[in-house]
Amino acid sequence: MGAHSKRWVAVAFGCGLWSLANASAASAQGYPNRAIRMVVPFAPGGGTDTNARIVSQKLTEQLGVPVVVDNRPGAGSMLGTEIVAKAAPDGYTLLNVSPELTINPSLQPKIPYDALKDLAPVSQTVSSQYVLSTHPSVPVKSLKEFIALAKARPGQLNYGSSGVGSANHLAGVLFQGMTGTKLVHIPFKGAGPATIALMGGEIDFMFSSTTAAVAQVKLGRLRAIAVTGPKRFSEMPDIPTVSEAGVPGFVITGWFGVLAPAGTPREIINTLGAEIVKIVQNPAIQQRFASLGTVPVGSSPEEFAAFLRAEIEKWSRVVKASGARPD
Repeated sequence: MGAHSKRWVAVAFGCGLWSLANASAASAQGYPNRAIRMVVPFAPGGGTDTNARIVSQKLTEQLGVPVVVDNRPGAGSMLGTEIVAKAAPDGYTLLNVSPELTINPSLQPKIPYDALKDLAPVSQTVSSQYVLSTHPSVPVKSLKEFIALAKARPGQLNYGSSGVGSANHLAGVLFQGMTGTKLVHIPFKGAGPATIALMGGEIDFMFSSTTAAVAQVKLGRLRAIAVTGPKRFSEMPDIPTVSEAGVPGFVITGWFGVLAPAGTPREIINTLGAEIVKIVQNPAIQQRFASLGTVPVGSSPEEFAAFLRAEIEKWSRVVKASGARPD
């Protein structure tokens, strides 16, 4: 090929790249112009689902297009997460997720996506904690009584979780290791079904997200024994932390956040991130979050990416120390 021909190829190639970049920018500028799907990798009714519905409702108002929650439970949140990781990176498929995203890499032998490479962080919406909640028929009212009962009945008390590898599953594993108790784990496809089973007395207790537990505790359908955060929860000031009530150093915190498929145009990530920050700074929404035991965050994509890397490291230490295995 002569120099003249090569020059034409280079120009044509350059024009092609320019038009591709322009098409991407144009699509980002017109964004959004149709409905957005927000995938929740758990069944309806749990903390992740509740958070997604609050955020999607406000996004619908702010963006002027429907933001529809799509529950895709299964495989310890991996099924729904894979759907988003492999979706078109156009801003029309989002993921609302919780700590399971950062737990699975150290717990599950085979994951069909890379949590850091295949997803683009948009914003952490809130941080949260869990409530050690029992069915009212379980004859305990304090953590010391609960541990005594568990030791008196090894292998007889069972607890529910959002699924294998969920934060509330690992909370139970860690709790057994730190208290010398033997408990039976029963996984569900989300905190919603597990909470229903707990209220029905099918299971004895669970580490419920504050989002799922608050209303049921207030109605007397569940009994709160202790909270798992570093400090007491403002909506339940009389309930001690697990750490202060007899298991020093036991702290499990949660969070919720929004991600998009990797490769989503930066302009779209920035648009979504700015809208989510606007949501978490809304006084009425902040009040709603507070009543559910969550604390507004509204981080930038970079801050959320750094947070996710740190969480993956933290949970890998917890999984290793607890000896947790997929059931």
